Amino acid sequence: MLENTGDSARLFYLILLGMAVAVSVFVRYRGRLGSAMQQAAIWFLIFVGLIIAYGFKDQLLGQLSVGHAARSGNEIALARGPDGHFHATLEVNGQDVTFLIDTGASDVVLTRRDAARVGLDPDNLSYTIPASTANGTVWGAPVRLGEVTLAGETEFDLRAIVNGGELDISLLGMDYLNRYRSWRVEGDTFYLMR
Repeated sequence: MLENTGDSARLFYLILLGMAVAVSVFVRYRGRLGSAMQQAAIWFLIFVGLIIAYGFKDQLLGQLSVGHAARSGNEIALARGPDGHFHATLEVNGQDVTFLIDTGASDVVLTRRDAARVGLDPDNLSYTIPASTANGTVWGAPVRLGEVTLAGETEFDLRAIVNGGELDISLLGMDYLNRYRSWRVEGDTFYLMR
């Protein structure tokens, strides 16, 4: 239902515009109506696609930038992800690994999947370190990561834990965050200062 006469006027204008476009297409393509319909369908799909992309632009941009670090001088900034958490994509032994920044975790914790991606063999590790989680105790295997880089800042021989349980994403805990002079959260941005 239209709320006011302004809405009615806009609707009337759009109907007239649509009719004018339809009549001009019909006149121009009188002998080739099939071709006109095909081109109209293509343009309609392009138009609908643009509307959908615009409607979901925040989610799309959020997904594209999850974990991307922006560096300015001695400061590294990470945007909050669409899930409400902060993520950081670090290069570990030459492979990109996305971590959830977890200030409640003591260690850098890799999932078994990420451990395998960076050259470790999770099936042949010794899971001897207990960790208390919301789901109970899980066991982890101590490892060393040869080279870990975030926004040009490289750490060598970084101590980490491979989680022996079910973990959806690797965790970037305080052991890594404390290597920076400070860190802070302002609005939707997590800052690390060297």
